[in-house]
Amino acid sequence: MVKRMLFPDYIFESSWEVCNKVGGIYTVLSTRAKTLQDVMPDKLIFIGPDFWKDTESPYFKEDKRLFAEWREKAVASGLKVRVGRWTIPSEPIAILVDFTPYFELKNDIYSWMWEHYGVDSLHAYGDYDEASMFSYAAALVVMSFYKHYLSKKDKVVYHANEWMTGLGALYINKMLPEVATIFTTHATSIGRSIAGNMKPLYDYMFAYNGDQMASELNMQSKHSIEKQTAIYVDCFTTVSDITANECKELMDKPVDVVLPNGFDNSFVPKPSTFTKKRNAARQRLLAVASALLGEQFDNNNTFIVSTSGRYEFRNKGIDVFIETMSRLRNADINKKVVAFIQVPGWVGEPRRDLQERLASGETYDTPLHTPMITHWLHNMHSDQVLGMMGHLGMQNSKNDNVKVIFMPCYLDGNDGIMDMPYYDVVLGNDLCIYPSYYEPWGYTPLEAIAFKVPCITTALAGFGLWVNSIVGHEGEIEDGVMVVKRTDYNYHEVVDNITNAVARYINMPKKAVDAIRKNAEALSKKALWSEFIAYYKEAYDIALQKAEARKAATK
Repeated sequence: MVKRMLFPDYIFESSWEVCNKVGGIYTVLSTRAKTLQDVMPDKLIFIGPDFWKDTESPYFKEDKRLFAEWREKAVASGLKVRVGRWTIPSEPIAILVDFTPYFELKNDIYSWMWEHYGVDSLHAYGDYDEASMFSYAAALVVMSFYKHYLSKKDKVVYHANEWMTGLGALYINKMLPEVATIFTTHATSIGRSIAGNMKPLYDYMFAYNGDQMASELNMQSKHSIEKQTAIYVDCFTTVSDITANECKELMDKPVDVVLPNGFDNSFVPKPSTFTKKRNAARQRLLAVASALLGEQFDNNNTFIVSTSGRYEFRNKGIDVFIETMSRLRNADINKKVVAFIQVPGWVGEPRRDLQERLASGETYDTPLHTPMITHWLHNMHSDQVLGMMGHLGMQNSKNDNVKVIFMPCYLDGNDGIMDMPYYDVVLGNDLCIYPSYYEPWGYTPLEAIAFKVPCITTALAGFGLWVNSIVGHEGEIEDGVMVVKRTDYNYHEVVDNITNAVARYINMPKKAVDAIRKNAEALSKKALWSEFIAYYKEAYDIALQKAEARKAATK
């Protein structure tokens, strides 16, 4: 007899990045929302931190008619919430909560967590307190809403994302056991820390003790909340097989389900406007390059390549990208190359001299001072990107056929130089390179191929391993995604392999390039949320089966 799978009547999903665009989880949640919203309209409710309060947010539209009765009651009880819509496709309901009032209860909350779950908050610093108070507030939102509108007959899931929401998941687990809990770690805090501290992660994974490493790297509190949440929730998940291995080895808790990250291609322009938007992106990128470098770039004879993502110099392979572009200067290529590093740094302000040149519409034959960067940084003299470029003698001189430009800002459409959102920029590339050392999944390469831009990633990225499983071999550039083998120790081999692949791709005839772009797009369609949502259904079922068993035991 086939077991009947349970599916929730309501899903509450919390994340630091709900209506708060700071990283890849924003993309995960915002692109997945439509698939679930289509299945369960307005029964999917996101909970995020209210940073905006009385000011207008570009990501949230308040609607005081939604759950008005509950909202008034919640506010009267001291729970400061705003209810509205997340301004993404499908506009799901979002509840933003002000977590600042709970700081005065912090010690009591941490004591409760230690007493019930053994969570060590003694070594908390930085963003731990802020995240924990938000997580606690999010749990109070769910409990208040549940008591007002729902009952044991409703199948309810609370889905917490990353260690920042772990405390709330544990609180619900204890105080509202009728609700099924799911916890997703998108990257283990201790694994990221080991990699970010230049320690070899992969060859020694089996030998590392997660608790010991957390103590050594001053990560005890984040590791503790993440580990205890993984142990106690109804369903523990992560985003790739590579991170599932991390969880087993470093957190002593195997995952119940792997939830790969999909994409919603409603973000991709329709064929009727795609070429126009691609040309607009290329024109703007080349205009910025021309104004900065005092050199003209012909659209048809210039190869545009980029890397992007979080500013984790080694983990995201930014060092590999720079070294690759440096070596490419000596390669036999038939086009000029303009390479962009689109990684938010400690940005000060957009360059006024560059803004003036762009606004003038004139052409220039002399470069601006420091022609490697579009925005001034607060830490110009200690920045890792500029430091490595300087070390390699990459000054974007006239004779260099490869120019590298650092764009250290969020491409939100209002950065003062590009003034185009990331999705309107990425499709202007000929190639994207993401040579990550630590990458649980890898959204940026998936986004690239969805916009028909072939890319290069590594076998240390969850997405790279997924590509290999789909194409049946190590991905080559002809597949639309090249997957480079990367280990703890083969940095220079990785750089050589990528340099050779880029040079070969630049010199390919248009017909071959067009075929590769089609393969990239076809591969992206195998990673749509409509394909991956089945894994979530499995996680919902696992969690709900446990919650239903608890309900039955208390009857």
